[in-house]
Amino acid sequence: MSKIINWSRRTSPWIIHFNAGGCNGCDIELVAVLTPRFDVERFGILLKGTPRHADVLMVTGPANLQIRDRVRRIYDQMPNPKFVVAIGACAISGGIFRGCYNTLGGMDEIMPVTAYIPGCPPRPDAIIQGVAALIEKLRKGD
Repeated sequence: MSKIINWSRRTSPWIIHFNAGGCNGCDIELVAVLTPRFDVERFGILLKGTPRHADVLMVTGPANLQIRDRVRRIYDQMPNPKFVVAIGACAISGGIFRGCYNTLGGMDEIMPVTAYIPGCPPRPDAIIQGVAALIEKLRKGD
């Protein structure tokens, strides 16, 4: 049974998107990835509305004190194995918000991050390439 579950996660990762705040540039690019123009459904990627059904948490924006507990709760609600993708400079290192009074830095300050997609904001094709690399990493893991 576990082989079937692992196969389904490799071939059809379900994602949930969390906006931690920021300029919304990365959010716009991530939403563009989900449109028919870029068609990430060819990889089996589906956007889900609940963390209980998601395999991959895609986070944009910096880690700050206001969202720390919320994003950690979402991460804890996801079933194992779970993966986190930090999208954009703010999610990776805090970006332009680094050093602000309430900014902790990147998302790796709150939870373990599996993949980083750099850019400010990253282009949709870079996001697709990052997700495809994550899928390939999942395939090689078994």
